Amino acid sequence: MTSGKTLPKRKDIEERFKWKLEDIYKDTDSWEKDFKQVKELAAQMVNFKGKLGNSADTLLDCFKKSDELLSLNDKVFVYARMKRDEDNGNSTYQALTERASTLATEVYAAISFVVPEMLTIPEDKLMSFLNSNKELSVYMFMVQENLRQKEHILTEKEEQILALSTEISDTAGDIFTMYNNADIKFPHIRDEEGEEIEVTKGRYTTLMESRDRRVRKDAFEALYSTYSKMKNTLGASLTGNVKKNRFYSVVRNYPSALAASLDNDNVPVEVYDNLIETVNKNLHLLNRYLKLRKKVLKLDALHMYDLYVPMVEEYDKKVTYEEAKKIVQEGLQPLGEEYIGYLKKGLNSGWIDIYENEGKTSGAYAWGTYKTHPYVLLNYQDNINDVYTLTHEMGHALHSYYTNMTQPYVYSEYRIFVAEVASTVNESLLMRYMLSKSESKQEKAYLLNHYLEEFRGTVFRQTMFAEFEKLIHQKTEQGEALNAQELCDIYYDLNKKYFGETVDVDEEIAMEWSRIPHFYSSFYVYKYATGFSAATAIAEKIYKEGKPAVDKYLEFLKGGGSNYPLELLKIAGVDLSSPKPIEDALNVFEKTLEELEELLV
Repeated sequence: MTSGKTLPKRKDIEERFKWKLEDIYKDTDSWEKDFKQVKELAAQMVNFKGKLGNSADTLLDCFKKSDELLSLNDKVFVYARMKRDEDNGNSTYQALTERASTLATEVYAAISFVVPEMLTIPEDKLMSFLNSNKELSVYMFMVQENLRQKEHILTEKEEQILALSTEISDTAGDIFTMYNNADIKFPHIRDEEGEEIEVTKGRYTTLMESRDRRVRKDAFEALYSTYSKMKNTLGASLTGNVKKNRFYSVVRNYPSALAASLDNDNVPVEVYDNLIETVNKNLHLLNRYLKLRKKVLKLDALHMYDLYVPMVEEYDKKVTYEEAKKIVQEGLQPLGEEYIGYLKKGLNSGWIDIYENEGKTSGAYAWGTYKTHPYVLLNYQDNINDVYTLTHEMGHALHSYYTNMTQPYVYSEYRIFVAEVASTVNESLLMRYMLSKSESKQEKAYLLNHYLEEFRGTVFRQTMFAEFEKLIHQKTEQGEALNAQELCDIYYDLNKKYFGETVDVDEEIAMEWSRIPHFYSSFYVYKYATGFSAATAIAEKIYKEGKPAVDKYLEFLKGGGSNYPLELLKIAGVDLSSPKPIEDALNVFEKTLEELEELLV
């Protein structure tokens, strides 16, 4: 556990609180064997070159060999990366990750000819192959998807060059990751008792929830003053990532980096624009909530470091990890016995790395491979927020678990567009459960506040992030300069637009862009907002309709990447091609706000 004032070393964390990566490889020697096997399989792919149009059997053999290669490569890469995530300062696993990354580049280069060559086969002949061979017909959606994107797929040689460029193009993100997880050190501040404590990314959320405003302000300034010292370096890093996106969009004949990103999901740019437009039209709701916060906290001025402290002063519930596990299991009961059975398996079988340690990757994620069960990384801090984080990440993990049990490897990776739906359905169900169990007016108010905070962070905040990404990419695409100061100015102006009516927007917040890892997975964050909206609708259906809605939802989870995201969501009864789900979600925000206003005013 991490109850001390300084972070423990990895070796000092009890084994029962660590994930079991030995379920992937028992030791490095086993990893080395598969590393070698991946290289051998990659070398064999050349045997298919120039022969894909010969017969349906040849095309099938190529697809199957490619799946075998990619799934094994995934296993090699994920293990190395997760071992590094345990302690980013560990040079052994830094080296393994670098080798795995280089190997992945070789793998994608080795198979880069497959799609371009497949697309040279006359379409009627290709369809006859698929229709005449039952095993090959499994790949029908994948083939149709590549035909849809044919104009953006280049020649065999060009695709090989782009595959080889991946390792270079990831450099900006790699630099940020190493700085943000291995090299960065924050100063010490004094906590509520006056004792010196080191600020860490894991502790920052807890510090920002402190009842002591001096602690919040000190933590806020400590964090951003540290990032500011590397302002120009971090600016160059993010700008490099933006330029990378522009390069690939131009090379692949897209009008913009945004269009290129969304086309991968077959999502129209209008969906992105509708989100920003709809949220912008409803910023009055955000400011209404912030005015309530200012009034309840009895502040003359509301600052950026006042946005996360719970408004219900006396209610401060600490939740141990063991208690959190029980709460999550009880809260997700509406999803049925089967789901709960898999959930218990995940919670008790070494899927999860629980506590923060020195050098550990910050935040939380769910990951894994087709050949293994999912894994979850946490930095658990014994608070309500982290109960929701556990619920959230197990939503991801079980989405993967259902998909991998149901789909062949080729459709095992669901799109990011739908990824946040499963996690947020879990959070919505948990919120309902905890409200139903609330024992006092204070507790109910606390939970409503928490839900509104989740909403603010997922819909309003992520939409602001999405707008920031759109603006900085547009600036580069229009040939304008983009540097650290420009990034700060754009980001500060957006904060003024979203919060400025009610909040004194502190200058330090202009540096917040520099610490957001998702900006290196460009045009990702808008999917949190659309996913939250879809999840809100699905949770409502589960509560109103019961088992029929659960059955449809589980079918959605099993869908993986077997169809387009918008089509998969329709299985669960949600249509995100229009702004309506966003509008409906904002109506839920307003109703929840009304409930909280009645309790607190």
